[in-house]
Amino acid sequence: MREVFHQSLEDIQARLVEITDLVAVAIDKATRAFANSDVALAEEVIADDAHIDELTISLDELAIEVLARQQPVARDLRIVVFALRVSASLERMGDMAEHIAQLARLRFPERAIPKGLKGTFSKMGERDVEVARTLSELLRTQDLRLADVIRNADDEIDELHAKVFEKVLSDNWKGEPTATVDATLASRYHERFADHAVAVAKKVVYLATGDWAAGEEDIALAAEAHDEALRATDQL
Repeated sequence: MREVFHQSLEDIQARLVEITDLVAVAIDKATRAFANSDVALAEEVIADDAHIDELTISLDELAIEVLARQQPVARDLRIVVFALRVSASLERMGDMAEHIAQLARLRFPERAIPKGLKGTFSKMGERDVEVARTLSELLRTQDLRLADVIRNADDEIDELHAKVFEKVLSDNWKGEPTATVDATLASRYHERFADHAVAVAKKVVYLATGDWAAGEEDIALAAEAHDEALRATDQL
C-alpha cells in the first residue's frame, strides 16, 4: 500500500509539471497571436484551454482520492494540499492565456495591440513566457532559486503594466475606445498571469521550508539544503 501511495504522490507532481508545460505553450501562442493578429494560433489556444481544464479536474480528483484513501500526514499531506491549491492557479493561468487569444480573435483582421504599445506588450509577453517556463522548471526540480527568478520577472511585468495605464490615461493618448479597452484588458491579463505564477512559486517555497514568509536568505538556505540532500542521495 505504501508503494502505491508514493506512486500516487509522484503522479500528482508529474501532472502538475505537465499542466504547467501546457500553460507555458498556451501563453507563448497567445502572445504571438496577439502580436501578429494570428487568428489560427488564437483558435488553438482557445481550443486547448479545455484540455488544461480537464487535466486540472483530473488532478484534483486524484488528490482527493489520495486524501480519502491514504489519509496522509506531515509532508505527504502538504504535498496533496499543495497540488489542490496549485492546480487552481494553473487553471487560471490557462484562462489568462485564453483571454489574450480571444482579444486577438475578436479584433481580427486588425491587430489588437494599439499603436504606441507594441514594444511594451512584446516585453510583457516575453516575460510571461519566461515566467511560465521557469515555473515549470521549478515544479520539476524544486530548485528554490527559480522562485526568485519568477518574482523578479513579475516585478518587471508590474512595471510594464503600470506603463500601459500611464499611456492610455495620458493627454497624448489618441486611441479609440476599443483600443483603450483592449490595451487595459490585455495588460491586466498579462499581469494576472504572472501573479498566479508567483503564488505557485510561494507555495513551492512553503512546501520546502514550511514558512509562508520565507525571505531570500531562507530560500537560498533551503535551496542549498535541497542540493546537499540530492548529492547525498547520489552517493548512496
